[in-house]
Amino acid sequence: MAGTVRAAVLVKPQTLVAREFARPTIGPDDALLRIEACGICGSDYEQYEGAQPPHEDYTPYPVVPGHEPLGVIEELGARARQRWDVREGDRVAVRSGYGCGRCEACARWEPRACPKRGGTYGYTDVAKPPHLWGGYAEHMYLSPYSVLKKMDPRLPAGVAVMFNPLAAGLSWAGSVPGTGPGDRVVILGAGQRGLCCVIGARAAGARQVVVTGLSRDAQKLALARELGADVTVDVETEDVVARVREATGGGAEVVVDTTPYAPQSLNHAVAIAVRKGRIVVAGLKGQRPTRELQADDVIYKELTIRGVLSMPVAETFRAIELIESGRYPFEKMHTHSFPLEQAEDAIRALAGRVAGVNPVHVAIVPDAPRVALPG
Repeated sequence: MAGTVRAAVLVKPQTLVAREFARPTIGPDDALLRIEACGICGSDYEQYEGAQPPHEDYTPYPVVPGHEPLGVIEELGARARQRWDVREGDRVAVRSGYGCGRCEACARWEPRACPKRGGTYGYTDVAKPPHLWGGYAEHMYLSPYSVLKKMDPRLPAGVAVMFNPLAAGLSWAGSVPGTGPGDRVVILGAGQRGLCCVIGARAAGARQVVVTGLSRDAQKLALARELGADVTVDVETEDVVARVREATGGGAEVVVDTTPYAPQSLNHAVAIAVRKGRIVVAGLKGQRPTRELQADDVIYKELTIRGVLSMPVAETFRAIELIESGRYPFEKMHTHSFPLEQAEDAIRALAGRVAGVNPVHVAIVPDAPRVALPG
């Protein structure tokens, strides 16, 4: 059994450094996870760039990034075994937040509601023992008040690790806006979370789903149609508001904005939404302001605008069950597995910063073969 663990440490913006840490000593209440895959999302890129706003639950640097871990329980304390109902060798999906373990929220396994948040995986100071608090590593320490759920070990790791974006889609396009059978849903953005919002909208019974994307997103838009979108719109060749209004017969009851680094998409959402429409804003804008927002439209239309950052535990569990059901072609959504030493390439690729590469879902898989990039 190796005495050290490899990890990537974000020491400052745009600087990931390879480091080795002592293998944690596991007590009766905690566990050690062998990382199979760690999903990457837009917030990983913002963290990497140093563009995230200050947040009380996050340490900016230095940290081991990675808040979407999937892995196998390698060591497990006796009390932790009973609490989580898992055994060594079980594959588990792990929620990003971990609690204090002493409050009502932790008692019902909702660490995001914990008033004394233990912390967030991927955003915990690397100086805090036992140091391995993120998924960009061979192993990750599991705090006693982590939330995890067993997953089918037969699924490819790149598919299984999609539980986080799918939970977001189920929440943001379904439960948060209260989507129902009479609703038209417009999803701005065709990335991994936008595509998962298609599934979420359909699961909620939406009568029509429209997805927008860029010209280079042609394959993503085709996948959106395969997942259940009725109409897809190329925002670079068409007037997005006019085309969506035409396709929906006047607008949508629900608009979900998943577009990253595109502040003006909120203006599009307001213009597309019908009276008493619900707008869910999920795409981080890198602290760039939205300009010329038509506030009067928000008032006259009586719109509800809701920002979302995560999702309830129940949605995570729903997502795991849906992935295990095999109902959707998630294997088409997972497009790239990068080894640990290519973590920076993985982040930049997902953000569209690698010429000739336009992935849907990307994960760090510690021992994956090296990915050859264009140029």
